[in-house]
Amino acid sequence: MSGGSGRDVFYADKYNPIQAGSIDGTDVAPHDNAVLRALICSQAGLYDPFGDPKATGDPYCTVFVGRLSRQTDDDTLRKAMSRYGRMKSVRVVRDIVTGASRGYAFVEYETDREMRHAYQDAHHSIIDGSEVIVDYYRQQLMPGWIPRRLGGGLGGRKESGQLRFGGRERPFRAPLQPIPHESYDKLKKLGIPPPPEGRYMTRYQVPPPPRRKNSNTDMEDSPPRRRSKDRASDSAYRRQRSSTDDDETPHRRKSSHDMREESQSRRSGRSSITREDSSQRKSRGHDDGHRKRRRSQEPGEVSPWEEDGSYKGEAGHSPDQYTHHHRHHRVDTYESRHSQSQQRDRQRHGDRHHSKRSEIRDYSH
Repeated sequence: MSGGSGRDVFYADKYNPIQAGSIDGTDVAPHDNAVLRALICSQAGLYDPFGDPKATGDPYCTVFVGRLSRQTDDDTLRKAMSRYGRMKSVRVVRDIVTGASRGYAFVEYETDREMRHAYQDAHHSIIDGSEVIVDYYRQQLMPGWIPRRLGGGLGGRKESGQLRFGGRERPFRAPLQPIPHESYDKLKKLGIPPPPEGRYMTRYQVPPPPRRKNSNTDMEDSPPRRRSKDRASDSAYRRQRSSTDDDETPHRRKSSHDMREESQSRRSGRSSITREDSSQRKSRGHDDGHRKRRRSQEPGEVSPWEEDGSYKGEAGHSPDQYTHHHRHHRVDTYESRHSQSQQRDRQRHGDRHHSKRSEIRDYSH
């Protein structure tokens, strides 16, 4: 195994007291009494992370704020942390006897997104003249967590002599020398994850907080789905890869080929059915139009092209003859109607003259 450079770091996904007391995460024995006490509590199960009655709320929406000033109260902290999102609750942890602040607090936000915003931007901010640290709620989200009062925790100051590594403030440093196989086997036996060789991070990279499974925030932050064209191109590329791979089983390529042939045959069958339907509809419409035109003729009436014998069916007549016949028919009807109206007018005028003459005769008598 090869070592890393002095600038490479890595972070702990689960808490182990022995590993937390090591600067590079490779210790296999506790180096002080506090680590030993935390190890005993962890192995005996003396600490319940969900046993605190005051720890109410959603842990995925809660951040830990440490290194607060002793004069910082709930209102001051609420005003400082409200710039990162809408808050549900603020709880400054205080001493049970004196009521004084113990220098850390928990802030719960409305959504996971607002919590991550505060997690990224509020770290190392200044509140009441003190530079604070912000971390996610490790008490309930980090497996195997042991608090500071039991010898665990993370971070710490050099003056205390009890530094804990693997957290956001003090990550593990990549080992400079390769890890011996004996130490590697001991790490496995103790359940300590070895350093992730080849996957180290830098101090400037922010480790992401844990997320709940099947949450809406994962869907929002996930990249947008590709379009159907992209999926079609990917499926075509997979089919080409499956056809070129020699180590794959042949029946899989054969089944895909058969499926393509079946789909093509179905498409051709559907196209032929649609063509037949369209041709039948056209022929039906053609016959109906011919019948309507035949019914529109009066009984005993003979068209001019039938008299000449030039009518050869619906497809044989010329459009000029057809239009000429209709024009002649319209002229005849107009003349007949006009003559009928003239006869009516004459009858009316005649009746009026006859009535006037009869009246004159009556007056003369």
